[in-house]
Amino acid sequence: MAHNPQQTIPTEKFLLIAVNLLHRQFVAATRTQAKQVYREIESGRILGMTTVKMEDESTVRFSVALDHSEFRGQLNFGAFKASVSTLLGNLAKAVQQKKDVTVFSMEGGANSVLFGITGVTVERDLANVMVLGTDVSDQPGLVTLRLMYLNPEQFARQDGQATGTPA
Repeated sequence: MAHNPQQTIPTEKFLLIAVNLLHRQFVAATRTQAKQVYREIESGRILGMTTVKMEDESTVRFSVALDHSEFRGQLNFGAFKASVSTLLGNLAKAVQQKKDVTVFSMEGGANSVLFGITGVTVERDLANVMVLGTDVSDQPGLVTLRLMYLNPEQFARQDGQATGTPA
């Protein structure tokens, strides 16, 4: 979650902001605009999105990044957009239903978290799992929304049924 010495954003509010920003960037944007952003983050760049003014008048600058090292198959814009759309739908549903969202600490450090809502898609018989993580900079007001593909095998139970949270 975004936090700095002045403010911590509650998980549900942070997820609402993140869903809206990512929706605007990849779903509501034209295909050409969304594909251009996809190409940038697919190549490993962190791309600035926007600055949001918070209730306490502070500002938070949001960026977006993509970790596709665990993607199975051939990643292309269509597969990426399907993953993002599924993930955003699941995140929005969790926020609307006021579900408790599990937040995991990531290996990146104390300022990196992973939200326990997944977007599962199947491309050419290969399952892929996308999640949203965040990296909060040590500098106040800088947040990177990190779209990440996780190894889908960690979600499989012994009986072959998928589970909903990382193992």
